[in-house]
Amino acid sequence: MVRSFDPERGVDRDTLRIMLNLAIRAPSAGHTQGWRFLVLDDITSRDLFWSSTSDGPLDAWRQRMGSAPVLVVCYCDPEAYLDRYAEPDKGWRDRSLERWPIPYWHVDVGMAAMTLLLSAVDLGLGACFFGVPAERWPSLAAAFGVPERLQPVGVVALGHPAPDDRSRPLTRRGRRPFEEVVQFGGQPPPD
Repeated sequence: MVRSFDPERGVDRDTLRIMLNLAIRAPSAGHTQGWRFLVLDDITSRDLFWSSTSDGPLDAWRQRMGSAPVLVVCYCDPEAYLDRYAEPDKGWRDRSLERWPIPYWHVDVGMAAMTLLLSAVDLGLGACFFGVPAERWPSLAAAFGVPERLQPVGVVALGHPAPDDRSRPLTRRGRRPFEEVVQFGGQPPPD
């Protein structure tokens, strides 16, 4: 995850279209494709995003993330899944949320966002996934005319990476060893 971006270098729309075309090919439950993407690639829309999702003085994180030339707000549409699974081939006519052990609409958008992150790396860009506080969802929706049924799962900031100060705990922690997180065979996963 890159948290500092070169503010002098943007990302052209053709590149964004390539990335988003890959993202919309991510798997989705019932092939519902209940994602929506709001692409903010101009200073006016990015400023509106930041003013609608935060207030108060800018902290160091916000200053660095605010330099990203593109923000892609990744939304899910739970209603699309309820509608899809009420179709005859699925057989759930009641559209009940109780049938869903986990909200696959979030999982599916997460897969699409991961595709954006991976394509950014392949294209030599930097990217960072971050969330929008739930109490700011209404102001974000109002700022951009987003239908109330859509939920922002997260945002992918995109741009050309700039030198970044990584936090000391993060650099000390590093990646967990493979053996700590992967178990083959019939053994229980590592705890």
